[in-house]
Amino acid sequence: MVSATSSTPVSGSTGHAAGASEPNGPGIDDLDAATGELDAPLAVIDLDALRYNAAELVRRASGRPVRWATKSVRCRALIRYATELTGCSRLMCYSLAEALWLYREGLGDDILVAYPTADRAALRALAADPGAAHAIAITVDAPRHLDLVDAAVGASRPEIRLCLEIDAAWQPLADAPLLGSVLRGNPHIGALRSPVRTEAQARALVEAVLDRGNYRIVGLMAYEGQIAGLGDAPPRRPLRAAAVRWVQRRSAAELAERRAAVVRAVRELVPLEFVNGGGTGSLERTAAEPAVTEVAAGSGLIGPTLFDTYRTFRPRPAALFALPVVRRPGPRVATVFGGGYLASGPAGADRVPTPYLPAGLRLTAAEGAGEVQTPVTGPAADRLRLGDRVWFRHAKAGELAERFSRYHLLEKSAPSGSGTAKTRLVGTVPTYRGEGKSFG
Repeated sequence: MVSATSSTPVSGSTGHAAGASEPNGPGIDDLDAATGELDAPLAVIDLDALRYNAAELVRRASGRPVRWATKSVRCRALIRYATELTGCSRLMCYSLAEALWLYREGLGDDILVAYPTADRAALRALAADPGAAHAIAITVDAPRHLDLVDAAVGASRPEIRLCLEIDAAWQPLADAPLLGSVLRGNPHIGALRSPVRTEAQARALVEAVLDRGNYRIVGLMAYEGQIAGLGDAPPRRPLRAAAVRWVQRRSAAELAERRAAVVRAVRELVPLEFVNGGGTGSLERTAAEPAVTEVAAGSGLIGPTLFDTYRTFRPRPAALFALPVVRRPGPRVATVFGGGYLASGPAGADRVPTPYLPAGLRLTAAEGAGEVQTPVTGPAADRLRLGDRVWFRHAKAGELAERFSRYHLLEKSAPSGSGTAKTRLVGTVPTYRGEGKSFG
């Protein structure tokens, strides 16, 4: 059994990812029965759904190694579980301090910090630990990042492993500068990340690194957020869906050609251990590119609501949270405690938590998900009593872990010998927050 303070892997697994089958998610009676001895608010992980999701991600990667994005999990035991379940042990961290912690806890020896760091203390810790310096690669996209490292740790240090990031956004007028000048700009469709887009820019960055010495370029990455993180089947919005698919097709074609050219240019100067690309929403496309050697995924393990709007895959909801009913203001209305767990990104209706069970509830337009209480409306509200629970899904995968100190693990299993399988509480594990960790 995994306890709230255990550093051991998640226990209770009944299958391997390669043989997982699509689970039937627990209903509200199953959830309430399995967690009946616990007080809400609480958060749970459905291990059956997590196993199914992991198997689907590995299948969609078509033989490419999957590098797990830890920001989408933020629970050490579940990160370990994903690596052991799938055999994919590479990690993609969002913070150097996080990467150092996971390395020291024995979670991996191939860790990519996928975002540039300005954390001087973490850089000094990396330089002071030869083992960590050998296991962790940090991302840079400009010589100024090297200046930060040099200022923090100086020249007397182990060799620092680097990953170069190229911009993966689509600029449809990149080859039509005259039209861009007429329109006063070239649309930038995708995340605003690296300034490096072309072969020449990549070569210049490699040469700048080589001129410094005591750095080693080991990888290259590009994240196509306009494909990997944007659903192509928004409900009841056919025109938007058509526009998104059109953009994604053209963006993917342009990026595949440009990424391959940049990789060739970089490999002419230095050998590369990996070329990373993609995300949960683009695994098939990215894995099909010959230039890419591995793909990244994380949100697809958890299955938040932002990943309900893709045509080619549908992760199962693996993370839920329950809030207790504390008021009944009137007919068809119940008010639960807490609830304002909004997701990052552009503010909008898709960033708020979604009432999940009992079915038929919705947030109110006037209050939404509140700081200390959240009203929900709908016919199902009339069946709720004080102390009953409403189960919600978060819009994003990892951010729920910032609101709860532990995850309770659920799994459908039969009693020893015989009996009907039912959802049971099989363990409890701490989130990053529960271990006293916050990496921003």
